[in-house]
Amino acid sequence: MIPVVALVGRPNVGKSTLFNRLTRTRDALVADFPGLTRDRKYGRAEVEGQEFIIIDTGGIDGAEDGVETHMASQSLQAIEEADIVLFLVDARAGLMPADQGIAKHLRSRKKKTYLVANKTDGIDIDTSIGDFYSLGLGEIHSIAASHGRGITQLIEQCLKPFYPKEEEVELTDEEENAAYWAAMEAEALEAAEEEEDFDPSTLPIKMAIVGRPNVGKSTLTNRILGEDRVIVFDMPGTTRDSIYIPMERDGREYIIIDTAGVRKRGKVTETVEKFSVIKTLKAIEDSNVVLLVIDAREGISDQDLSLLGFILNSGRSLVIAVNKWDGMSQEDRDHVKDMLELRLGFVDFARIHFISALHGSGVGNLFESIQEAYESATRRISTSMLTRIMKMAEDDHQPPMIRGRRVKMKYAHAGGHNPPIVVIHGNQVSDLADSYKRYLMNYFRKSLKVMGTPIRIQFKESVNPFADKKNVLTATQLRKRKRLLSHLKKG
Repeated sequence: MIPVVALVGRPNVGKSTLFNRLTRTRDALVADFPGLTRDRKYGRAEVEGQEFIIIDTGGIDGAEDGVETHMASQSLQAIEEADIVLFLVDARAGLMPADQGIAKHLRSRKKKTYLVANKTDGIDIDTSIGDFYSLGLGEIHSIAASHGRGITQLIEQCLKPFYPKEEEVELTDEEENAAYWAAMEAEALEAAEEEEDFDPSTLPIKMAIVGRPNVGKSTLTNRILGEDRVIVFDMPGTTRDSIYIPMERDGREYIIIDTAGVRKRGKVTETVEKFSVIKTLKAIEDSNVVLLVIDAREGISDQDLSLLGFILNSGRSLVIAVNKWDGMSQEDRDHVKDMLELRLGFVDFARIHFISALHGSGVGNLFESIQEAYESATRRISTSMLTRIMKMAEDDHQPPMIRGRRVKMKYAHAGGHNPPIVVIHGNQVSDLADSYKRYLMNYFRKSLKVMGTPIRIQFKESVNPFADKKNVLTATQLRKRKRLLSHLKKG
């Protein structure tokens, strides 16, 4: 399960700077929900190959007494949702009453907390952070978020319990070489077995139904399951537990990952539908296919686009259901379709369905697209076919020259599934322009007739096996060189 890290602290201690540094963008709001979560921001981050979800809670202000009153509700919720809390303080400003109030609350929650002193660049660190030991939160970790100093070490330490490292053993050159080829052979065998034996149709399709509050997720889930199905609204456990509901339709098994909570139809009111961002993000991560529900009457919102961004980053298959389609005039329907075409052009691989969850119209057609998306995402494609498609793409549009040399793409093979990953090997392939990489991705998509799932392409440079080897002359070459040198000396 991907860990969740929350950033808490007073205003202006550098939480947003750290958030943007970790998500590697200036406004990386993978899931930012204005109005619902106010200034709570969610992002997906990776440090040294270790993934995690990060929450920026906004500033918490208030004195030590009555800190509960002043703590914003979104910050309290983020602390409850998190596996790890990074409590940021300002090393330049020193210890403040609000820092003491926040620390008191964190100690009471017994949440794994790391005390982080930010803005330590250009100052005497030991002198500046001494007062913060009185907060009773143990070791102080010094960073400079604006310059990136100390961040990697901090995150690696936080994530150790979630990503334990294997013990490293020094190998000789011969052992490294043997290990390399053994790993390559094992990988090839595993891929061959997977090609022959793996049958995705025997596994249930895990489907996450996600969307903004009040778009009709609960109504749609009840419609799919049947109106008499009674499910507990929220299972006991943490606030980010989703409900997994097995079902069968037309002989195919599914598992619905429900983030809203379902009750008997008569007891569900859309106005009280519970919404948890973390539930939604984790459901997306755990699913094979995401069913994104959009409200036709409200159109595409920034929240919808934020969710789409997270779905794409996660590489999940996608089907879009535009709900509340009934009762709309033809003029309004045409307007909605125009807006969908305009704003959803970047997910043109996804099927769009216009439905009424309340009355059931169009709901049955969703499953054909869900199966199509799943089959596209788990399809096994041979190396020969992928290499042939790559050569066709190259013949139709040659890659541009790089530093006066032509890029040489040698072969392509499958690198993974759900989403499909195509690995292209060659010379200078990693230097290809983004426009040509997009061209290749679209070419593979059209050639393979993939629908409902994104395709990812990875580029690997071919390794010259003689790059680091010394040129050793044979006995004949040595004799020739000796004769040549003696001839030159005589001349």
